[in-house]
Amino acid sequence: MHLKLKSLFTMLGAFTNYLKKHNYMRFDLKAVLFDMDGVLYDSMKWHAKSWKETMDEFGISSTPEEFYLYEGMVGRTTINLLMNREKGREATPDEIEKIYKRKTELFTKYNDGSLIPYAYDFVKKVRDTGLKCMIVTGSGQPTLINKVEHNFPGLFDVKSMVTAFDVKHGKPHPEPYLMGLKKAGNLNPNQAIVIENAPRGVEAAVAADLFTIAINTGPIEDKVLWDAGANIVLPSMKALYDNWEKYYAELTK
Repeated sequence: MHLKLKSLFTMLGAFTNYLKKHNYMRFDLKAVLFDMDGVLYDSMKWHAKSWKETMDEFGISSTPEEFYLYEGMVGRTTINLLMNREKGREATPDEIEKIYKRKTELFTKYNDGSLIPYAYDFVKKVRDTGLKCMIVTGSGQPTLINKVEHNFPGLFDVKSMVTAFDVKHGKPHPEPYLMGLKKAGNLNPNQAIVIENAPRGVEAAVAADLFTIAINTGPIEDKVLWDAGANIVLPSMKALYDNWEKYYAELTK
């Protein structure tokens, strides 16, 4: 069988495997839950740069690449992870505040607001089918709602997005995606799917029993996303855009 065709059949089989695993007869799709950084916005390179420079300023060793693995975690968790590893202790509340404030300043300086290619096109395609589009992010940026309304006018329910301010536990804990289901209308897991790009985000969605499509828009290997539990792994938002009709048919049959 042609490799590309075989890959398509394998991906389509993921839907059946999910239903069997979770004892559902079918999907009853009502919503698509989107991560933000690395899925909608091409911003992860700026997050990684900002984290690395901030940690350097505070004398905490790190690499830019590792922050792609921590993506989706709330800031205080990332800070404590590195503080425990490098200093052998938890960060104080004052340190967390100062470190995250500096990281936010640098991110605001560097971030150019560019979108992931085909992100807008895909969200519009989903919204045009009548599905609810929701954002579930670990970000706590104060300008988040205005930014989303500007770049994706009328496509997201911005008043119902899940941010760092809505949860006690960030990704990889399932709370953000469980909150997403709640805000989307108290949905069951088979009534929504997740679009993610980060291992911690995939783990959170899978822990919430949601079908998860991972888009590898960063420098990590596909295997990391598969190992995190993704049902499907794709190389780009364009690949998701191009295959959506086939996936949608599986989700609505």
